[in-house]
Amino acid sequence: MKFFCGNSNPQLASDISDYLNIDLGKATVRRFADQEIFVEIHENVRGQDVFVLQSTSYPTNDHLMELLIMIDALRRSSARRITAVIPYFGYARQDRKPGPRTPISAKLVANLITQAGASRVLTLDLHAGQIQGFFDIPTDNLYSIPVIARDVMANYSMNNVMVASPDVGGVVRARSFAKRIDSLLAIVDKRRERPGESEVINIIGNVVGKDCLLFDDIVDSGGTLCNAAEALLQQGAKSVRAYITHGVFSSDAITRINNSKLKELVITDSIQPTSEIEQAEKIRILSISSLIGKAISRTAAEQSVSSLFD
Repeated sequence: MKFFCGNSNPQLASDISDYLNIDLGKATVRRFADQEIFVEIHENVRGQDVFVLQSTSYPTNDHLMELLIMIDALRRSSARRITAVIPYFGYARQDRKPGPRTPISAKLVANLITQAGASRVLTLDLHAGQIQGFFDIPTDNLYSIPVIARDVMANYSMNNVMVASPDVGGVVRARSFAKRIDSLLAIVDKRRERPGESEVINIIGNVVGKDCLLFDDIVDSGGTLCNAAEALLQQGAKSVRAYITHGVFSSDAITRINNSKLKELVITDSIQPTSEIEQAEKIRILSISSLIGKAISRTAAEQSVSSLFD
């Protein structure tokens, strides 16, 4: 087995290689003067089971091209099997046509990864489960719930915890989390007037006196989370914290989070945190290196990956 990474999340790649007790593969990923990406693999991969870790996070298109070119380089180097390990799958929110003459970009990206030569895909908390069906190769969608549930049970009194979905679209995800930690579920019903802005309408469920945990897959501008936290507190919640898998943090999201009524926001390192995120007073980071490491190990050994979540 060989394990390589691009430039999107070298720290996570290092942590996973330490967990697997293997050396990170030697490869060059650099740019020419005109910003064309060049990849060179510096070790023999002929007949090997190869894993390439790359989140397609900001700058999304650069990191996606790095992944495609690395896969192509490995395929042309006669790797036996190439698994694209994508902790954060960019373009996942473009999974359907929201109007006429619009693309389904998630399907396009899936096609690109497949045609580049990937044999299978390993990803984490896809924004929409149906994206697995966009790939014509085996795709394993891992869940951060076990990692987050352990953190919750280690840090909070479970007698007073209540899980809350920040919107109706995330109810299935929040319900799975609530079931995992044996908690009640509340739903924040909101209406989005325009992209990047949200308006909270009401709360479904009795949150009076509860320590609420907002649970979702992506935090981008932070508006939904901050509005949801304020609405829950107005309805009598004792405190509000949030657990989010992917910390995208566009624009002034970090400032908005720090100035919000959230007591804490916990994210994973599926996207490499910037120094600003690491220094933010209300943001804490959970590592998913062991979860992805176990999935890689089981994939290489042809063992069940789904049993990680039993």
